[in-house]
Amino acid sequence: MSIQFEVQKTFHVPKENAYNSLLDLEAAEQWMQGLVKIERLDEGSMKVGSQWLETRKMYGKEATEHFEVVDLHEPNKIVLRCDGTKGTTGKGEFIFTYIIEPSTDDFSEVTLQGEINGLLGITKLFGKMMAGTFKKACEKDLDALKNYLEK
Repeated sequence: MSIQFEVQKTFHVPKENAYNSLLDLEAAEQWMQGLVKIERLDEGSMKVGSQWLETRKMYGKEATEHFEVVDLHEPNKIVLRCDGTKGTTGKGEFIFTYIIEPSTDDFSEVTLQGEINGLLGITKLFGKMMAGTFKKACEKDLDALKNYLEK
């Protein structure tokens, strides 16, 4: 059983800009809250299979997680997988699906569908309680990206 949440934001940029910014790891330091560093584990443009380690400071502690691009449909969809077993979390799988749709020529709707899998026992109970925290963190990230792009 998975734990799911959704966040939706309207960006005052064309959908191509929103799509490209979600994959621009170098620009992430300009807007991503708590980012300490991102280390690419491959080279070249982002594609299915691209991987990186993302270290962020949250709640006073640094945490590093392993991300991989699992699906791309330019400029409409990005699917990222965070393998909790390869990072600080130590458990679970986190899937982040971004759907980007135009609302007008200058606006785009960005919907993030989050899914948490692989939590068992007591961690599953905490996962359900933490779903709200994950949603708020993702909402803050999308707000920060929106503010960065709309400058």
